[in-house]
Amino acid sequence: MPRKTTTGTTSSNEALYAFDTAKRAEHGTVCGVDEAGRGPLCGPVCCAAVILNPDDPIEGVNDSKKLTEKRRDALYEEITKRALAYKIIFISPQEIDERNILWATMDGMAQAVAGLEITPDYVLIDGNRCPPGLIQPAEAVVKGDANSASIAAASILAKVSRDRYMLELDKQYPQYQLARHKGYPTKLHYELIAQYGIQPFYRRSFLKKQGYWHD
Repeated sequence: MPRKTTTGTTSSNEALYAFDTAKRAEHGTVCGVDEAGRGPLCGPVCCAAVILNPDDPIEGVNDSKKLTEKRRDALYEEITKRALAYKIIFISPQEIDERNILWATMDGMAQAVAGLEITPDYVLIDGNRCPPGLIQPAEAVVKGDANSASIAAASILAKVSRDRYMLELDKQYPQYQLARHKGYPTKLHYELIAQYGIQPFYRRSFLKKQGYWHD
């Protein structure tokens, strides 16, 4: 059995909450931000911002990549119910193509923070750079989803939201088997693109690099 701490979290994510507690003591209300879907060939990139309730820690919050799909889904429900505030933003393939994936990710993160019902005092961003559009002081945290509870919660919301989007898309375009690969560049996915062609939900700028799209 996992050891319980005095805050109600398990030892496995105690350090993640401790990280946020230290930031909160120094800066005030803390928001965590992460994204999902930078690498796929199709679909949107999804960005999420979360302000967790320090008085109501959620057991099991961790880097979404370390969790099973079932556990992510369960935590998604807990986070959306118990967080003080959250916002999820989708940036379309067309917007990605018009600018680039870095811009799309940075803009989506900034939009997610701006859309929160509570204005945070400090923003923790997963990765090595902060969006230029933020009005709050921010800190980039490398591997933040494995170090900060707030960023981990954002990673779960972003991952689950994007996966659910791709599952709905799979119902409309079953020939691409999007439910299997979620749009990522697998061998199977490339074979299906070669067979069935390009749809509006594909990122043409990504496919152009692979020779699947020409102006």
